[in-house]
Amino acid sequence: MSQNSFEEDSSVLEKVDRRAWLALSVATLASLLTVIDVSIVNVAFPSIKRDLGASATGLSWVLSGYSVSLGAFLLISGRLADQRGRRKFFLIGVAVFMLGSFFSGIAPTPGLLITARILQGIGSSILSPASLSMVLPEFPPSRHSTVIGIWGASAALGAAVGPTMGAILLDLLNWRWIFFVNVPVGLVIFILTPRFVKETKDPNAEQRFDLIGVPAGTLGIALILLGVVQGSEWGYASLTTILISITGVLLLGVLIYRSSAHPYPLLDLNLFRLRPFWSAAVGQTLFSTAFIATVLFNTLLLQDLWGWSALAAGFGVVAGPSLAAILGGPVGSIADRVGHRTLVVIGGLSGTSSIVWLLLTVGEESSYLTSVLPAHLLLGIAVACSFATFSSMGLRLVPEHRFATASATLRTGSSIGFAAGVSIAVTIASATASKGQLESFQYAWIFMACTFFTGALFSRIACPSREELKQASLR
Repeated sequence: MSQNSFEEDSSVLEKVDRRAWLALSVATLASLLTVIDVSIVNVAFPSIKRDLGASATGLSWVLSGYSVSLGAFLLISGRLADQRGRRKFFLIGVAVFMLGSFFSGIAPTPGLLITARILQGIGSSILSPASLSMVLPEFPPSRHSTVIGIWGASAALGAAVGPTMGAILLDLLNWRWIFFVNVPVGLVIFILTPRFVKETKDPNAEQRFDLIGVPAGTLGIALILLGVVQGSEWGYASLTTILISITGVLLLGVLIYRSSAHPYPLLDLNLFRLRPFWSAAVGQTLFSTAFIATVLFNTLLLQDLWGWSALAAGFGVVAGPSLAAILGGPVGSIADRVGHRTLVVIGGLSGTSSIVWLLLTVGEESSYLTSVLPAHLLLGIAVACSFATFSSMGLRLVPEHRFATASATLRTGSSIGFAAGVSIAVTIASATASKGQLESFQYAWIFMACTFFTGALFSRIACPSREELKQASLR
């Protein structure tokens, strides 16, 4: 090969590499946007209640409606993305998310706001599994852990930016702008995606579906999430909660049965034969349960227990997620060297330590620098070591053409964990409120610490070691 030909080929490789990183930037921005939209809403609840006259139940559905619709449609969205084009479905998801954001911003009543939030959740469920799976094929397998680490860091950054951005928008404008701000950012993503992201899909995918398994699975997951989310309002022992939850479990059983027998299943049960995948799915669900409850109670601690303003609380919770965002990329790049199992165990133990520190140091009087800040930093380490690492490990042995389906399945577990974490922690705090506000926080923290530790213990036992994962990759 001539020198000129070699230089020409090197130039092409450089351009391909640059395009891949730009594609990752677009996917990461979209992921960041959806995470911001979860965390940003919390600080706006008092303003929404005042302006729209929403009840406490109505307010809970502003958050719950998004979570339920997101979790319910992830599996079918991931399947469709693999079958018909990941970039195509990513763009559809962005468009639906933008529409939901716009209608949320102009909503004149609580009911219409909840409807618009459900639309946002559907948009997020469409774009989420496609956002990572459409860019992974652009990179060699040796870079996947790094890519997923960077992509995962966007979730931590969104958790950091959300409350602060929400507090600033509330202070300068009003709560409607926490939704309107998504529209111009979504337009930028919509314009850049076709330019930098190539279309990929499963070349062997059939365009047919299990006409029984798809609705059964979608409705079953929605009902399970509904029972978990609303259990704190209706009572977990109430007939309504029990019937809804049992129906959801039965429908999920129908999905599993159909997926084992149907040639075109919604749920790819073959994924659960991969030890890295199923252990990552369970470990990430446990971590998500503890994490989302911790994030909520960290904000409540500053505002309800210590009486901080929404603006001060928004800046008060920045440290931990910011550290997680900073560490996300480097942690992802070392996952293959130190082992995914080692990192997620460290993550679970760091989360446990964060909660134990709060239990030992938080009192009725504000003590941010000595109690909350160290706990937030420990939580930041936990997030940096866990979320992206679970995703990286879970996708490690998954064939490229199943990336979106596998990513959606992992995300569904996280959605169930998010719903369960908030509901259980709030129920525990409410049930122990008569003992005192600080004491009710402590009981909820005990639940979070136990869940973090259970996740760490499970990961140590179930997740494959670095050597085992390496051997499995070579088979």
